[in-house]
Amino acid sequence: MKKNAPIALFGILMLCVSFVSCGSQKMALDVSEEEKSMFNSADEEPVEISDDKTEYEIIIIEPGFYTWLNSIARPEGYYSQTFLETRNAVMVMNWNNRVVQPQLWNPNLYELPIDYDPSIDYGYEVNYKLYNYFIYFQRKYNQRLGPFIPRI
Repeated sequence: MKKNAPIALFGILMLCVSFVSCGSQKMALDVSEEEKSMFNSADEEPVEISDDKTEYEIIIIEPGFYTWLNSIARPEGYYSQTFLETRNAVMVMNWNNRVVQPQLWNPNLYELPIDYDPSIDYGYEVNYKLYNYFIYFQRKYNQRLGPFIPRI
């Protein structure tokens, strides 16, 4: 009987871990009133994501993102390009998984897939703005695109 006790304890522990990991991808965030006002902004100035050295470009038209990027987000140079590429690869993968599962994820949030290849050097600016868009998106819509909390 004593030999089965560790197995039973391990089974209960695994069951608890599975309940925690299967929980919702949403979380409560500490969002300031200033940030909330940007989320509710009608400002639709597009943010062009490009790099002079590369041919890659993304245009984001998301109300409030331009203002948020220029006032709330960490400044360019705060993160290393390697950090941004690593985080973007994870978040793009999760984003694209949600695009192909409209029955599980809001198709109004996840409309189009993102063509991002981690083996391509898109440059700092593209990775910086894409990363910050993901942070903005997660904070605005209370989503989570990876194992890390979307902080500023």
